[in-house]
Amino acid sequence: MPRYATVVNIPDTTGYQLPEDFGRRIKGLADNVIGIENVIISVHTHNDLGMATALALQGVKNGARQIECTVNGLGERAGNTALEEVVMAIKMHGEELDAHTDIVTQELTRASHLVSRITGMSVQANKAIVGANAFAHSSGIHQDGVLKARNTYEIIDPADVGAAGSEIILSARSGHAALRHRLAELGYTFEDAEFDEVYQRFLEIADQKKEVYDEDLESMVQERQRDVAAVYTLDALQVSCGDPLIPTATATITDELGVSHVVAATGAGPVDAAYQAIDKVVAVHGDLAEFSVKAITRGIDAIGEVTVRITAEDGRVYTGRGADNDIIVSSAKAYVNAINRMIQTARSKEGK
Repeated sequence: MPRYATVVNIPDTTGYQLPEDFGRRIKGLADNVIGIENVIISVHTHNDLGMATALALQGVKNGARQIECTVNGLGERAGNTALEEVVMAIKMHGEELDAHTDIVTQELTRASHLVSRITGMSVQANKAIVGANAFAHSSGIHQDGVLKARNTYEIIDPADVGAAGSEIILSARSGHAALRHRLAELGYTFEDAEFDEVYQRFLEIADQKKEVYDEDLESMVQERQRDVAAVYTLDALQVSCGDPLIPTATATITDELGVSHVVAATGAGPVDAAYQAIDKVVAVHGDLAEFSVKAITRGIDAIGEVTVRITAEDGRVYTGRGADNDIIVSSAKAYVNAINRMIQTARSKEGK
């Protein structure tokens, strides 16, 4: 019994043709080859010019009913047509393409991650459909638009491809709307005048970090709350140290009367030098009983939080915390915070 072909594959294995030319070729075969209606026309395209998906879709538009593709676009050289791209294009433009697929799109992201783990080939962050940034928005204009109406900048619902959801990436490019939205999600709201100050502090952090995380925002708000009733405020700190240099710190501190003090001191190390400088200004002093530091955010540019405990003359222990990208600055902020607590406690005892 004779066997007949059931699929005829038409490839562009170098991804050379323009999509329209490739589409005309498929249509020419579909219109002129006798018996072509008895087989499935398949297309196999490569991404050498970045047009693999466009080539495949032109093939479908002109009669092809099978696409040879790969998850994440894996393949020779620049890769093959990406399965996730053609599937979502058909899902969104099925009527124009006269095509349909029963692929469960909600599994696309999981499939992408699985293939990436098995092959050891990472998916670029800006990869269409399944990339880490496919539904992430960092531009202030985009963030504002998405917050007002998601479909302004998202043509695909992240849930349709199994992604976690839209993500607002906070960075130096983010605007007021994005920051206010994220802070509200964390449970913090501010009046307009107060929010302007919060936004300026956010920009200072964003200028030092590529991305500002929720932990950074939490630390920023807590730091602000610590400063609200501050007797002394650390405005600036400059430290020089090394071997064989003598650790030296220059601090600018403002007291509750608004008077700015600029002082310098040396110490056994950079933290000690900073504390010696602060002691020249503050009205009370405490012995350092405990000092600890931890990273509270991710990355090499993480914010470090320092916690100190100082013992007053009456034996009471006061805790202070400070956070900054510079661990020495964090240490100084923590010490000033503890001093402020000591003063406020003393005043409250005196009924002031």
